[in-house]
Amino acid sequence: MKDTVLLVVDVQTAMVKQNPYQIERVVSNIKRLIAFCRDQGIEVIYVRHDDGPGSDLERNTEGWQIYSEISPQGEKIFDKQHNSAFLHTGLKEYLDERNIRNIILVGLQTEYCIDATCKAAFEYGYNVIIPEETNTTFSNKYLSAKELYEFYNFEIWNNRFAKIVPINDLTGAFNG
Repeated sequence: MKDTVLLVVDVQTAMVKQNPYQIERVVSNIKRLIAFCRDQGIEVIYVRHDDGPGSDLERNTEGWQIYSEISPQGEKIFDKQHNSAFLHTGLKEYLDERNIRNIILVGLQTEYCIDATCKAAFEYGYNVIIPEETNTTFSNKYLSAKELYEFYNFEIWNNRFAKIVPINDLTGAFNG
């Protein structure tokens, strides 16, 4: 679909190596979606976070690189310094120039960059689709990573800011 993109946010080497919740499954599902979108002619766009000098996500370091298992194949990369993929990146202008209406959103971290990007996309009028088990995070002192994932996906986002769908339903809808 020409009005749809897959937006892969912050799946970077340093983040993956810190072993967030179900990371192997999440990376596997993202790889599957990337391959599917490439086959369907759906543009894949990457977003990469720069957390500044001395951080695990410092620009031009190994940790800052997009994780090798899902690395771009000539696709567009937007670099950011804030939680939202839209803030001071040019992403909205790029999507609007291409008449994009639907964003399939995947990546890290659930309660930070995925949440901020999801809500910004919603406010800009995009239809946001988040396939199940394609975003992840880490436990904190208040909630486990599993609780955070489930809370944001099924309580906060679903049918408010986005549609949360099983990955097979999403790929089936495009094939059907």
